[in-house]
Parts: sequence; structure tokens; C-alpha cells
Amino acid sequence: MSSREHPLFTIKNDCQDCYKCVRECPVKAIKIEDNSAQIVPELCVACGKCYKVCPVRAKQDRDDVPRAKNMLAAGERVYVSLAPSWIAEFDNVTKEQLLTAMEKLGFAGVSETALGAEEVSAHLADFLADKKDGVYLSTACPAFVEYINKYLPELTDNLTPVLSPLLSHCRIMRRALGNDIKIVFVGPCIAKKFEADRNSELLNLSISFRDLRRWFREAGIDYHHIEPRTGIDFVPKRAEDGRYYPVEGGMIETIRPYGKTNNVYMMQLTGLENIQRELQNINGSRPDYPVFIECLACEGGCVNGPCTRALKSGFEKRAKVLNDVVITKETGHRPPEENIEKHYAQNPVGKNDYTEEQIRRVLAMLGKYTVEDEINCNACGYDNCRNFARAVLDGKAEIDMCVSHIKQQAQRKANALLKCIPSPIVIVNAKLSILEYNDYFVQEFWNDEEHGDIYDKNNLIGANLRDFIGFTNLFSASLELGEDVKRENAHHNGKVYDVMVFNIEQKQVVGGVIEDVTKVEIKREKIAEKAKEVIEKNLATVQQIACTLGEHMAETEVLLRSIAKDYAADDYDKPSVTIRNKRDE
Repeated sequence: MSSREHPLFTIKNDCQDCYKCVRECPVKAIKIEDNSAQIVPELCVACGKCYKVCPVRAKQDRDDVPRAKNMLAAGERVYVSLAPSWIAEFDNVTKEQLLTAMEKLGFAGVSETALGAEEVSAHLADFLADKKDGVYLSTACPAFVEYINKYLPELTDNLTPVLSPLLSHCRIMRRALGNDIKIVFVGPCIAKKFEADRNSELLNLSISFRDLRRWFREAGIDYHHIEPRTGIDFVPKRAEDGRYYPVEGGMIETIRPYGKTNNVYMMQLTGLENIQRELQNINGSRPDYPVFIECLACEGGCVNGPCTRALKSGFEKRAKVLNDVVITKETGHRPPEENIEKHYAQNPVGKNDYTEEQIRRVLAMLGKYTVEDEINCNACGYDNCRNFARAVLDGKAEIDMCVSHIKQQAQRKANALLKCIPSPIVIVNAKLSILEYNDYFVQEFWNDEEHGDIYDKNNLIGANLRDFIGFTNLFSASLELGEDVKRENAHHNGKVYDVMVFNIEQKQVVGGVIEDVTKVEIKREKIAEKAKEVIEKNLATVQQIACTLGEHMAETEVLLRSIAKDYAADDYDKPSVTIRNKRDE
């Protein structure tokens, strides 16, 4: 399967190489390639976590709306299987308005996925009734099932042998409406695309709530203010307690009323990270009684799926769903009507075993030679340095993802530059406390009498720059303006300096390059003095000649004095400040 055929993919040019998706992906199905975080299809479970956390929306789900439009354009009878979480997703919209809007798009009708949930609960009540012991895992969430089959294949046999609510619903719809219909799921989930890809005989397509809203906009349909069609309703009938399913524990709430599972301990787990932690060695600690675990990949349940809007709190979403549940005399007494039996197969992800020597070799490339060097900061996205080294060996990660390694490299390069530049250099923060400096700075500005009792000559980090130079106003100006400052002929302790202050972190950290130009200035001053003497003598001679000739004396005197002034560079004694804006460079 190519990256674009997979339910999730990366828009390469939009990726900012921030590694947030690597940090958040519970199965580390991300490969850094050409400075872009690409999804590895064979490792991905389509939980949508990367899609949800990407700050620049570089992670996208496959757009199947064009295919749905093509089915409608071809005259097919296309029905929607609508996830019960819709009630928490579409604010201030009635059921009738939403169904009318979908009808305007061309759909033949809308049915509730919750009908399939009710069928699953009826089957599970019978399935669990005669169990004496063992652990049984729900199969309502396709991302969770994908995770088990790939990453915990030893638990595949623990999956309850029934179809998901969505696929069960597809069977109900085809029995009621005809097997020739087309079915499009609309909901909060990306992993449902797996179900459509693998079960096309039941489910044709899966699109998200976001896709549906975009489709409405493109079609010019205002579902908030649309006049609902009289008598419009869900087909073939309304769901009842199956609407519990999108919240954690909702599945259990629909099984308990049957009264057949009183001996079964029931619990729920949501969020793949929690599931990873809690399901470790569950068969090894097998209890003497049956345990049923409702598992959902998204924390809090489907109401918090990757394609939902985060406009309401989790409690508000749950409340909306729970208020929509209908309890009737049939609740807990509904017999199974469809054959929804399904047995799941393992699809384990291959894992490479690396020797200690191979891992140590990668760690050495990161400058980590001892256990103490392995700081396990998780900035790269992996929980420890050794797992990161394994990812590098797998070809999924790059050395430069290690923040501590990059920082050390940058520090070494900075130190090398500081040492090599033959001028005093100092870096300070907004309080003018010294952060970095080179040996030339110490050689130029250290004075045992002034500084010996206050500072350690070998470590000036944290020292106040004001105690060393008399032109700290240049640093303060650069910090205040957020711009570079250049000044020629700054005076300090009888010496003359050219100073360049530049921003490192705007208004937070600046650096200064200081060049001693005292000798150059003294030489220039001497030349200027000699020039003045020669000019004065020549001026006297010219004045005599001018007096003798009686012509242009005043004009000549003004001109010569002007030349003398310029040549002597009298304004050298008046240092100037030049502000350089980086945008102009």
C-alpha cells in the first residue's frame, strides 16, 4: 500500500520536522526521511494521534469524498451509516436538519451505526454468559484491533469473535435495504477506512465529520438553517441504547441489562498508551473468573476521535451522547438477528534484534559512552536513548533527531569559533549577565585589582558585564531595540574600541565582538597632526601670496581650512552609533 492509499499520510513540504508526531505516536510508526516525518503504513494502526497533534496539519487523512461523489453521480443508491457521536459534533442542529442536508447531497437515506452496536451487544451477552474464566477483548474499535494483531499478537485469540458495530450495521442495512446499495460511513474515526478497504463487500467508503462539513460548504448547504423535510427520519428504524457506544464504558452499559453476565468482571480502557500499559501479561495473570475489557484507541471514547472538533469538554460531549440514548422495554431483551461472527488473525510487525555492540556504536555517534550519558529525555520521540538507537538502526530515525547531541555539537562549534576569533567576544542575557566569552575577552578586560576579589578569572559565567567594560549601553540598546548596534571608537580605560553588538535571541540574548583599534587611531591622529602643520604652513604662504595678489584671499582661506578639517578628521573624537536592522541586510 502506497502512502497515499493508506488512511494517513504526510504532506512532505508542510512538515516542519518538529518530531511531535514521533513523540505522540503510540507505536512509533513514523520514519524521518529527507527531514520529513513520513508514516510507515505497515506499522501504522490509523489511530489518528499524529493527525490530531500535528501543529501545521502536515498529517492528513485520505480524502474519499470524491469517490462518494462519483457513486452518487453514477446514480447508485448510496446510504450513510452515521456514527452516534454526531450528536456531540454538530451543535444547534436537529436530527431532521442534518438528515435533510445529507439528502440534499444526494444520499438515499441515513441509518444509525448504533443499530449495529445493539446487535453486537446482543451477541456478546450470549457469548459471555457461559464463560468460566479468561480475558475477552472488545472488537468495536478497528484501531485497537489493528494494534492487537500487529503489536500484541499473542492476544489475538482474546478478541471477541464478532464483527465491529459498523460492519454489523452494514449487514443489517443490506438485509433491510438490498444488497445492491452502497454504504458510506460518516464519523470521527480514521481507522474505519481500514474496515472499508478490507470489507468492501459490506462497507464502500468512510469519511469524517470534517469531510462532511467541507462537502456541505462546497455544495452551498447551510445545515444550521435548512428547512427539514417533513417526516424525514433514520432508516430502517431508530437506534436506542446502542447510542451509548461512543463514550467509554458505553458498550458495557448495553451488555449489562441482558442479565446474562453477572459473573463477568467488566472494565474499560481508552487510549492506546493506557492499553499498552494495562494489557501486559494479562494471560500470564489469568483470573479464575471471566473478564471483559472494552477497549477504545481514543481517550474518553469515540467522542474524542481524531476527526472531531475540540469545542466542548469531554464531559459535555458525554452528556450530549447520554442524553440522546433511548431506553425501552426491548433494552436488554433484544435477540441476535444477524450472523456477525468473525475470527481475527495475527499480523505481527517484524522486529529486528540488534546486538549490544550495534547499539553502543550508535550511542557513541551521539556522544553517549556511559549509562550516565543516556539521559532519556524523550525529545527525539522515543522513551529512551536505546530505543532511539534501535530506531536509527531500523532506518526510522536520524542521528540529528537527538536534541542533546545537536546541542553538544552546536556548543562545540560555538566554542571553537569563540577561540579562533582573535578579538574579545562576550555573550550576555537581558540582565547583562555573561553567558559565554572567549580568552581574548579575559586578556583584554580582566584586572586583578578590580576583579580578583569578586570573580574567578577562570569562570566568568554569570558575572555582570558592567564590571568589565564601560560601554554596556550598546548592549542595553541592542537588547531594548531588538536590533544590531555598531559603534566605532568606543573609549574604555584609555583605549579605543570598535564594537558590534548582535542579537542571538531577540531582546533576550546578545553577543558582542570588540576590536581594539587604539594603535590605528593613534597613528591616524599623528598623521592628522602632521597634516595640520603642513597645511598651516602652506596656508600662511598662500595667504601671503593672496595678499600680494589681492585676489580671492577669503575664499582660499575658507577652502583650505575646510580641507584641513576634513583631513585631520577632527570628528573622530565624536563616536557615532549605527543601528543595523537585520531585515535591511
